[in-house]
Amino acid sequence: MPKPLVIPESFRLDHTKVRAPYVRLAGVKETPKGDLIEKYDLRFAQPNQEALSTGAIHTLEHLLATYIRSHLEGVVDISPMGCRTGFYLVVLGQPGPQKVLEAFRATLQDVVNHTEPVPGVSELECGNYRDHDPQSAKAWAERLLHSNLHVQETIEIAQEA
Repeated sequence: MPKPLVIPESFRLDHTKVRAPYVRLAGVKETPKGDLIEKYDLRFAQPNQEALSTGAIHTLEHLLATYIRSHLEGVVDISPMGCRTGFYLVVLGQPGPQKVLEAFRATLQDVVNHTEPVPGVSELECGNYRDHDPQSAKAWAERLLHSNLHVQETIEIAQEA
């Protein structure tokens, strides 16, 4: 007998009701040893209304991964969403949404202030090193810093009875 499908949390999020840009606690997992891992939705663009270009999101991935670790302990990974509207941040421990929001703001400011070459952008270090757009990445970071970046509660899709 096949195992039942496990629907990911992000597929249960009502994308028509959330308001980007935001930070949202998307889930908490407990490891077999009892450690807690939090997953965050760092949303840049309003779902189904706009998306980041591949060059912008790729450059943001490199810059966010470089800078966020100096503002938040326990970062395991930060990776782009396939829909290109934001990133998932995975953190060991429970910093909580407000602390993640503060670290995200500081990281976005680091992106805006970044003047050196983007880290990890060579044929040796990156699987698609030609697809970067530092100007668009900085423009998105600036946009979020001057917007209503907030903590968004999870709004699940209403289940019909």
